[in-house]
Amino acid sequence: MRRLFAIFALPVLAASIFHADFRDIAAASGLTAKNIFGGAARKDFILETTGNGAAIFDYDGDGRDDIFIANGRQLNSPGAPAQLYHNEGAGHFRDLAKQAGLARTGWQQGVCSGDYDNDGRPDLLVTFYGHNVLYRNRGDGMFEDATEKAKLPVTGVRYGSGCSFVDYDRDGYLDLFVANYVDLDLAKTPHPGQGEFCEWKSIPVMCGPRGLPKALNALYHNNGDGTFTDVSESAGILKPGGRYGLGVVAADFDNDGWPDIYVACDMTPSLLFHNRRDGTFEERGMEAGVAFNFDGALQAGMGIAVADYDGDGLLDIAKTNFSGDLTSLYHNDDGKFFTDVSRQAGLRARQFLGWGVAFVDVDDDGWRDLVVANGHVYPEVEGKQLGDKYLQPTILYRNLGNGKFSDVTETAGPAFQVPRPARGLATGDLDGDGRPEILLVNMNATPSLLKNRTPGGHYLNIALTGTKSNRSAIGARVIVTAGGRKRIDEVMSGASYYSQNSFTLHFGLGALTAADEIEIKWPSGTIQRLGKTPANQTVKITEPGK
Repeated sequence: MRRLFAIFALPVLAASIFHADFRDIAAASGLTAKNIFGGAARKDFILETTGNGAAIFDYDGDGRDDIFIANGRQLNSPGAPAQLYHNEGAGHFRDLAKQAGLARTGWQQGVCSGDYDNDGRPDLLVTFYGHNVLYRNRGDGMFEDATEKAKLPVTGVRYGSGCSFVDYDRDGYLDLFVANYVDLDLAKTPHPGQGEFCEWKSIPVMCGPRGLPKALNALYHNNGDGTFTDVSESAGILKPGGRYGLGVVAADFDNDGWPDIYVACDMTPSLLFHNRRDGTFEERGMEAGVAFNFDGALQAGMGIAVADYDGDGLLDIAKTNFSGDLTSLYHNDDGKFFTDVSRQAGLRARQFLGWGVAFVDVDDDGWRDLVVANGHVYPEVEGKQLGDKYLQPTILYRNLGNGKFSDVTETAGPAFQVPRPARGLATGDLDGDGRPEILLVNMNATPSLLKNRTPGGHYLNIALTGTKSNRSAIGARVIVTAGGRKRIDEVMSGASYYSQNSFTLHFGLGALTAADEIEIKWPSGTIQRLGKTPANQTVKITEPGK
């Protein structure tokens, strides 16, 4: 009993003296291209408000994570190019998007990564208002638009939002889930102040999403030959009907070895698709307790983060929401049911409008902290004395190790003191020091790259490559045992808001200098174990057999 007390009490004691040191190094690192998305001071349509996501992934296989940032356009103007920042080493980047063939412009939205053809090179799916684009990584520094060849839709207009590569049937090939936000026809959409849902706090603002047609989500099965088949209806994805879908993540929430899918929805109940292990899903968000907030109220859900924040062996969910609401923290009680513990856990900031979100252990004490990117949806609120600001701070909640969090934003360093119009957020170790950076996509501004200079404990990074499983190892569960405690994580595609975190998993070990055991549960069903492993390194593990 005394040992258990020591594990949980020490972080609580440390909370009162916690100081982090995050600096924004984006400009110094070469991340200087401006995001373009809708009007800067006024938004006439909801399309101008959702913004862009980013992906942190190693596209050229040199062992260093690179950065993709989606970009957009303004009404009645050409689109701006996306950025593909190649990691030149030591945290410096060069934009090679044009040379890499990522040429399509327009209303880009989200991005997710995964090696859909198992050739050892990570590909990209970029969602658009229009039609989505599947970029196949050719392996020579170039991407090709493989959308039509892959038999994904290239006609019609959809408002693609979050996405996730997921091997839902565990056949070794990555399938694709894509959320859609609004069935939007700009010619039929009223202007600010012209409808019931076109005013906010007596200010005329863009209309929606309420009052606009809901959209349907989509699931595409990978046929194993480079093509996909739309199985949305047969797999049960269409059964719940239309939603205003935004963030998406696939993860194994009930520890049965099969990936489930969670969708954060705006002003409609959020969705939890439980994998029935027969190629179909059962939607049980309301039954599971993740469709609404703790009072059963409807929410404007945006982004999603998944982690076992309390160390009980089950993956929990954090979801960002509109201002006036808390960031939801759904504690996974038993794999089937969740409880919204946001109030008890200390996520009490109501005045901010959240987008990107991630669990990341900023001080490597072994407990995953929570970072939330914020920015209001209406630039028109600026200067109106309504208690809302368009530019908002990014919030850092420190995990105290006892199921509670403490807002340490004010002592988290200069990068957390700057308000931003943030949207997408992604994390990954970009400079090779073993600790993840935090990338923020800022609407109509340059990105932010938050460098962590906080003194912390030891760590262990784990990078996986599948053989019998999909090459990206998406869906692989890693259990690190150290100091008598198990830490779990899973390789995921998508998540946050419209974004993709690095596939390399990061585990804080605190004062421990080694892990006692690493266990990998591969999607193929193979279980692999490694013995005592020294800390402060990246361990590359390939699935045994073929």
